[in-house]
Amino acid sequence: MADENSLSLPEIEPTTRVLAMPTDTNAAGDIFGGWIMSQVDIAGSIAAHRHAGGRAVTVAVNAMQFKKPVYVADLVSFYAEVQKVGNTSMTVFVEVFAERNRQQHEVVKVTEATLTFVAIDDDGRPRAVKAPA
Repeated sequence: MADENSLSLPEIEPTTRVLAMPTDTNAAGDIFGGWIMSQVDIAGSIAAHRHAGGRAVTVAVNAMQFKKPVYVADLVSFYAEVQKVGNTSMTVFVEVFAERNRQQHEVVKVTEATLTFVAIDDDGRPRAVKAPA
């Protein structure tokens, strides 16, 4: 995916994009890390669902690194990519970028994470991951 020192967004479409709002702040006034984690999980689940051809659930957050804070009014983009596929599981890498001072086109990489998802059937049991269409 993107170079960590990149000053522009990746050239692919983000999996999700959301505007950080005042209701998402912690006591210090920055965007709450738990909010970012939740958005990372959503973006990762979209990539896993698409790849698995159906339901997929989070079974682990293998790694998460907060590189820079996110501020109110940042436009936050989440890029998720399936990196490894097992029989029922998928490892998904998510990169998060914040566009701040958008008139000046300032882009910073704020977070990256690796999560594991498992494809499940309608009864919630693990199932084989289908090949993407």
